[in-house]
Amino acid sequence: MSPLSEKSPSHRKAAILLGVVCFFSFIYFYEGGGWNQNSRFDLLRAIVERHTLQIDAYHENTEDKAHFEGHYYSDKAPGLVFLSVPFALAARPALRIVGIDPESPRGEIALSYIVSAGAVALPTALAGVCLFFLGLRFRGGSTGAAFGTLVMSLGTPMWAYASLFWAHALVGACLVFAFVSALKVRESTNARGDFLWGLAVGLAAGWATVTEYPAAPASAMLALLALSQAWSRGNAARWRVVAGVGVGAGICVMVLLGYLHAAFGTFRPSYSYYDPNSFSFMQQQGYLGLTYPHPDRLLKLLFGCSRGLLFASPAIVAAPLGLWWLWKEKAHRPAAVAAAAIASYYFLFNASFYWWKAGLSFGPRYAGASIPLLCVGLAVGWRRATPVWRRGLIGVALCSVFLALMVVSTTSQLPMQDSCPIVHSVWPAFWSGHVALNRDSILTIAEAGSNGEYGAFNLGQLLGLQGLASLIPLLAMWGIAALLWMRISRAPQRSL
Repeated sequence: MSPLSEKSPSHRKAAILLGVVCFFSFIYFYEGGGWNQNSRFDLLRAIVERHTLQIDAYHENTEDKAHFEGHYYSDKAPGLVFLSVPFALAARPALRIVGIDPESPRGEIALSYIVSAGAVALPTALAGVCLFFLGLRFRGGSTGAAFGTLVMSLGTPMWAYASLFWAHALVGACLVFAFVSALKVRESTNARGDFLWGLAVGLAAGWATVTEYPAAPASAMLALLALSQAWSRGNAARWRVVAGVGVGAGICVMVLLGYLHAAFGTFRPSYSYYDPNSFSFMQQQGYLGLTYPHPDRLLKLLFGCSRGLLFASPAIVAAPLGLWWLWKEKAHRPAAVAAAAIASYYFLFNASFYWWKAGLSFGPRYAGASIPLLCVGLAVGWRRATPVWRRGLIGVALCSVFLALMVVSTTSQLPMQDSCPIVHSVWPAFWSGHVALNRDSILTIAEAGSNGEYGAFNLGQLLGLQGLASLIPLLAMWGIAALLWMRISRAPQRSL
């Protein structure tokens, strides 16, 4: 373990470096359109351009939509879109300054890239920074903490989710923020701190639910974690934390219920308003497609070639072991229980859903929000590993990063029908130099046209590089970051 404290200057520099590397890696790829991201971007455009919640002007580019009283709405929870509105409002005049009409096809693509960077990639990178400090808190050392951050950010499907205008990465980040805030409750020394950290838990966990309805049970677990951290300090501290969590969660509940009432006149989730001819299983299978956890689906979500997390990210195998070791340390037992319980809930939820493969996806998408908290165990796993096992962890981590790099370079939206898309389509496409394959656009059908001009791209392609050469700037940035990391790591030794 590093001889420096958790808040040492070297650790702060390391955290900033990791955050920059993760953020740049996320925004290096623009993954194009699809039903999920189009539905959300349609709502964003409706709010910003037409000042309405109805997506009638844009809805033909997606089937992820609700239909109510002759109008179309996004079927998604609104949290990601609401968070994106300030970025969109700031970007529109900036685009005009550089001579781009924000409502032209080129301007809308630029806008979708900016809001994805601001509302998805940035929070996910910040969650990676939080994970680094959690690794230090759990005595994983700077190397173990960095291992956990990099595996989560670049060695799991989270890289793909953070590069798309999807909600899973933002929800995962919110859960991490709430988790960290809950643990800070224990360090509070006054009434103000109890309330404010409780408020942070309520806001972060609550916004996760505003962004995705299935996050509600996970949010409740984090509220209980916050309460547990104040339990030993008596009733007064407990009630202050409860009040803070309640205020934060109440604000988020009002936002969500306000949206549902403004759009549909009721408080039913937007998934209740599908057209009868769309996603019929949502009405015919259990409650909105949910039944009970199917063991065969659960095994496929963990080990399967199509959607299995351990197949997509073999390094994640160290995470549950790390959480187990963390649980054995009495001081950290509540944190380990909360992280494991949230991960377990999400995988059981995914295994309960009729459409468990989640359409075009990489990894177990409906369980994706649990990946950051699951990765809390990676730093502990690193700490407990012998030197030989650490070399093995480095090996599987490199494999995990390479797998994720192949996917985000080609397409993060892997077909559901293929039994093993990474092997059958991603691998040959990558080595053939076929990158940014998704030609679907986030624009309307009329704006996008039929030539695929407004599909996926990466920043290397914008510089004129083609094929695998388009990844050179990303790899060069990683190389520079590695040199900076070594310099930061040597700094404590020089100061001793």
